[in-house]
Amino acid sequence: MIILIKALQVILALSVLILVHELGHFTFAKIFGIKVDKFYLFFDAGGFSLFKWKPKNSDTEYGIGWLPLGGYCKISGMVDESLDTDFMKSEPQPWEFRAKPAWQRLLVIGGGVLFNFIFAIGIYTGILAHWGESYLSNEGNSIYVNELAYEMGFRNGDRIHRL
Repeated sequence: MIILIKALQVILALSVLILVHELGHFTFAKIFGIKVDKFYLFFDAGGFSLFKWKPKNSDTEYGIGWLPLGGYCKISGMVDESLDTDFMKSEPQPWEFRAKPAWQRLLVIGGGVLFNFIFAIGIYTGILAHWGESYLSNEGNSIYVNELAYEMGFRNGDRIHRL
């Protein structure tokens, strides 16, 4: 039972990281007017998914696949893991990835890593705010010196009272 709980905890933690990462790609694609066909947590291998939802007036299908090995954001006009290249035979459309300038494509591709980095800073800040201390006292502590500090006049056992 403990192994099952630990496995579920790992899957949940990785799911949050995957979701944040894919949200980075998705957000930058939407900011630049690029059509996103699918946004999935886990893979829907074989076309089977546990959950899928396509809101009205939206081009994006949201879902949860059955294979918990990652997630993906299928962006129109981008050659991805499916190696679907049929769209390459036609002219680039204004809503496609390949029609956008290089700096926008860079932000769409790097958006996942950027969001993971921002998420890590947020988690770290939250941990420090909740459990961190703003002041570490040096009362009752003494120093141990190396050769350079010894030459400068410090000795083992000295105490620093103020800076």
